[in-house]
Amino acid sequence: MSELLREALGTQFQAALQMLGNALRACPEEDWGELSDTPGFWYTTFHTLFWLDFYLSPSVEGFAPPAPFGLEELDPAGKLPPRVYTQQELLDYLEHGRGKCREACARLDLANAAQPSGMRPGLSRLELHIYNLRHVQHGAAQLNLRLRQRGRTVPDWVSRSR
Repeated sequence: MSELLREALGTQFQAALQMLGNALRACPEEDWGELSDTPGFWYTTFHTLFWLDFYLSPSVEGFAPPAPFGLEELDPAGKLPPRVYTQQELLDYLEHGRGKCREACARLDLANAAQPSGMRPGLSRLELHIYNLRHVQHGAAQLNLRLRQRGRTVPDWVSRSR
């Protein structure tokens, strides 16, 4: 895998994560949401970060998100977390994901890019990274939509990470 492709994947992944973080920081407390059947802003953020973390992991076995997060997202019944996570907890989880993403992109090479991902049947490691990037960008777009619907200022597009 060429250095050019690895760098492009990494910078675009980090740009999507930066957009997610910008939207997270733009959410005022009164729009954060509650623990209910229709979870708010906090849950969309948590969901996006949980699956980022999960898909960047080497295997399903042994996966555990950092405290205070649990494995409720893996429950097929759609179980919600036990409480609403704070903005700071999710910002910390975002930083955890950014670091894990940098490491995963740096390890990607021709020998392992085509191997099965181990996390999502039918996807190679490279395709899982692209799938994961798309999921992060979708989460950021949902947060920006929620901000717009409430008349809030929406953060600018990030074309490339710093």
